[in-house]
Amino acid sequence: MRKLLRRALLALFLLLAAGGGLFLAFRPVPVPVETETVTRGRFEAVVEEDGRTRVRARYILSAPVAGRVMRLGLRAGDTVARDSLVAEILAAPSALLAPRARREAEERVGVAEAMLQQASILVERAAAQQVQAEADAARMRALQARGAAPLQQLERAELAERTAARDMLAAERSRHAAEHELDQARALLASADVPPDFPERHEVRAPVAGRVLRVLQESEAVVATGTPLLELGDPAELEVVVDVLTIEAVGIAPGARVIIERWGGPEPLEGRVRLVEPGAFTRVSALGVEEQRVWVVIDLLDPQERRAALGDGFRVDARITVEAVDDALLAPVSALFRRGEGWAVFVVQDGRARERPVEVARRGARSAMIAAGLAAGESVVLFPPSSLREGTRIARAQ
Repeated sequence: MRKLLRRALLALFLLLAAGGGLFLAFRPVPVPVETETVTRGRFEAVVEEDGRTRVRARYILSAPVAGRVMRLGLRAGDTVARDSLVAEILAAPSALLAPRARREAEERVGVAEAMLQQASILVERAAAQQVQAEADAARMRALQARGAAPLQQLERAELAERTAARDMLAAERSRHAAEHELDQARALLASADVPPDFPERHEVRAPVAGRVLRVLQESEAVVATGTPLLELGDPAELEVVVDVLTIEAVGIAPGARVIIERWGGPEPLEGRVRLVEPGAFTRVSALGVEEQRVWVVIDLLDPQERRAALGDGFRVDARITVEAVDDALLAPVSALFRRGEGWAVFVVQDGRARERPVEVARRGARSAMIAAGLAAGESVVLFPPSSLREGTRIARAQ
């Protein structure tokens, strides 16, 4: 009897142990998640893009004449005063100073003089013929009036008179053209001679006081007219330019607040939008997609002492405020997920995830402004995993 009782107790113990093991093995395990509390505060819808700084007033000094520019003694960062000498150019002599070119110019003058003499002789000839034709026509008119000459001879005399007048006009025009050709040939020859007051050196002076931003032509060299030599500007007068998508730019208004971050300093800088340029441009993104973008110009508000190390062409990150609402209900964007045509979140209640639809008024980069569906102080699940379902037990990740 005792042996049967012990066997029964042992079997019951084994059965309970197996049941406990199965329960522990197959019981639901809480899903570890990250959570964040819904709060009230200031909501800001921002546009975040990277940009660069640039000097507001930039001056590019170019060569006023073609010639040999002397080696510039300036370097990037040097300070120059207004009207100070920054470059010297030795003007290039005229190509007509070559003996062959000069000889050709002299021969052109000789040809033009001969053509003028020929045209003058033709004018004298045409004038004599015109005088004779006018006299013949006058005599024929007198004879025809007395009936001593036929009408046909009068008509021929008048025709000769008109022809002589036309020949005289053509000869005068030919002489006028020959005079212009002679003047042109003489001017070409005169350009081969260097005038006494022709400067051997041309000086390039700074139009404003500032600092040298870039030296574009360092060594001595022969340059053409208009060749850029160096850039001047005042690095203290900086602005920031940011290219943004046109669909985002329509919401940016002049005067909007801007935070300049990751510029290299310990604290962000303050800025204000001065201009959204009216013309857009096309840029191909890293994914090969054509984008329509537009430049936004930003003024820096911090004193120059706080950004003394910031120079021309430096990279910065800009956060442009598009809209700001005080005392808004804020939830992290990472807690939102699509449910049908709307949005939803998982709210933490009694250690379980409860799905709840929410109405999003506006989304920002990090926070969303909630119009309905949540209350301040509630905890929501961040980055909800695909395995999370309604009523699933959760555990806050450490």
